[in-house]
Amino acid sequence: MSGSIKFSCFAEKALLSDGWARDVLIGIDDDGRIASLKRGAASGEAERLAGPVVPALADLHSHAFQRAMAGLTDVAAGGDDSFWTWREKMYDLVARLAPEDAEAIAAKLQVELMKGGFGRVVEFHYLHHGADGRPYDDTAEMSLRILSAATTSGIGLTLLPVFYAHSDFGGAAPTAGQRRFIHDVDGFLTLLHRLVQPCRTAGARLGLAIHSLRAATGDEIANILDAVPDHAPVHIHVAEQQREVEASLAHSGRRPVERLYDIADVDSRWCLVHATQTTTAEVRMIAASGAVVGLCPTTEADLGDGVFPAVDFLAAGGRFGIGTDSHVGTTVVDELRLLEYGQRLADRRRNRLASTAGASVARTLHDAALTGGAQAAGLPVAGIAVGASADLVVLDGASPYLSGETGDAILGRWLFGGIGQAVRDVMVGGRWTIREGRHARDGEIDAAFAAALTRLRA
Repeated sequence: MSGSIKFSCFAEKALLSDGWARDVLIGIDDDGRIASLKRGAASGEAERLAGPVVPALADLHSHAFQRAMAGLTDVAAGGDDSFWTWREKMYDLVARLAPEDAEAIAAKLQVELMKGGFGRVVEFHYLHHGADGRPYDDTAEMSLRILSAATTSGIGLTLLPVFYAHSDFGGAAPTAGQRRFIHDVDGFLTLLHRLVQPCRTAGARLGLAIHSLRAATGDEIANILDAVPDHAPVHIHVAEQQREVEASLAHSGRRPVERLYDIADVDSRWCLVHATQTTTAEVRMIAASGAVVGLCPTTEADLGDGVFPAVDFLAAGGRFGIGTDSHVGTTVVDELRLLEYGQRLADRRRNRLASTAGASVARTLHDAALTGGAQAAGLPVAGIAVGASADLVVLDGASPYLSGETGDAILGRWLFGGIGQAVRDVMVGGRWTIREGRHARDGEIDAAFAAALTRLRA
């Protein structure tokens, strides 16, 4: 139920939940939600927005701390580099991160994400304990650092504490590099309970994640799901690498997606991250369940994961959203453009992810990522609609590429035109977080981030 209007904005062109509209008056209430929308309106005393307005997307998969290593892992180790060799470098970073480093990195990343067109981040958070693997005095110390960063940046946050107990299928003991991640079931449920009130106070949503089928047994997954609310978002990495598929087959005789559906009632509250190594039957299984697939094209390309069969998935009615994962890319453009281009390279055809003949690829991708991302983030309403959070992206109306365009051509220019930084302003929950390409606390956030990187280099 929307409240009384606190202030209004006026957009000459806006992409609403039911399509493009002209001269839109957007009324926003005290809770930062959209209370009213009027098409064909006069601007009156409302703030006049400086370009086309589109809804901010949710980044549905983030490991914030990994932003600190972006660009530093592309040094060849002998010709057989893979996800698994990259992971060892990530563990090196994990061993050195202090809580204040994690907070500074997350705040910087969150600002970058908003400048890239995202209004919310879903943090898949598995860095829980001290460097020696022992819990902090407050078991939620590292999670609270993510909440604090979001308070500083102003981004919307869905926090997913991650259950991680093993190094491989069959309950294998964790490695030394994983000791900061590890919980037993009771300890993990204690962490979730500890975070309920802080998330509520910070205005963040709380869900949970299972790191992977390698990191949790079927019994552990069942015990966790039995103990948590049945509306909370549940995320899991699945079938990212071919080696994972082979290990799953060796352990259970089932591929990872098959195994997941054997042990859990996967439905619309689930997000299956990556799902790169999937068969035609698995693609149809995921689509039929209503789960979202979380695609992270820049990371999947960086790690050599492969290409998700998105054309077949969309044809089966599948739902997807986009994430930036390890953050070698931080923009909506990075992820959506590479998603489409990966399908073109695999199929040797153009315009692979348009919904129908004559449809805009950019619009198809944006709409799908909007609804899928909102679902994965646990948001009940997506887009610029009455009752939704007022999460708006104002594109630069002064850009010659955008100023004369209307309708889906605006999205086409932004996502596929290579026009540079087109995001001018960003509003999250009714508050401006980015104005004219800048955050009000850029200097302070950048300084803390630089100090963290200096400590990590020492």
